[in-house]
Amino acid sequence: MTTQQMLAGFRRAITEYKMIRDGDKIAVGLSGGKDSLTLLKLLAAYRKFSPERFEMIAVTVDLGFSGADFSPLARFAEELGVPYALEKTDIGEIVFDIRKESNPCALCAKMRKGALNAAAVKNGCNKVALGHHADDFLETMLLSFFYEGRLSTMPPKALLDRMGVVQIRPMMFLEEKNIAAYARDLPVCKNPCPADKETRREYVKNLVAEIKKEIPFARDRMVAALMHPERYHLFDKFQSEIDLY
Repeated sequence: MTTQQMLAGFRRAITEYKMIRDGDKIAVGLSGGKDSLTLLKLLAAYRKFSPERFEMIAVTVDLGFSGADFSPLARFAEELGVPYALEKTDIGEIVFDIRKESNPCALCAKMRKGALNAAAVKNGCNKVALGHHADDFLETMLLSFFYEGRLSTMPPKALLDRMGVVQIRPMMFLEEKNIAAYARDLPVCKNPCPADKETRREYVKNLVAEIKKEIPFARDRMVAALMHPERYHLFDKFQSEIDLY
């Protein structure tokens, strides 16, 4: 996949959900995984021809795991002409050593997002860009359906009242397989998390893959249903707030 091909779906999300406005300063969550690296590169490319004038900064939340090296991320941001900030935390120690969470992902995600949002505010940003793609939206819906008995997913755009920042997800229409292909030449960092590949989300991801073996078009049909602007109204409450920020 070329940058131009990837930007088609990227621009669609930004336009349909009015994710970016003139004068925005966007903190891009840069974990070092394929999704966040792709997000940063696409947003930097989009900025060159965007009708909206905006600033951006790449922010990495250091969870405190030993041996983590973020220098490749700093160099990558510099190559793209994007300022870089490293936010140091002790989230790893709290989740795994102090709290000894049996299901650590929910707490870790909550604390990580809190640290990212705080770093955004500290750096004068009014928006935070996250690297969730179409498969993440589908997996979140299935997780909610299976484990919570609710039909819901993450919003394309959401105002965090307490922090005063807006979260945006410009990669919502992009497929994970295309992101993986695009990110082959990017400086992807190994995930140091002890729970990597052993989560509920990973189970649901594998479940979708198994379903596709029997029904090859199942994933595409589910994503199409989820993203339909009118049929199931999953994004209605977010759509109604679009022009507020």
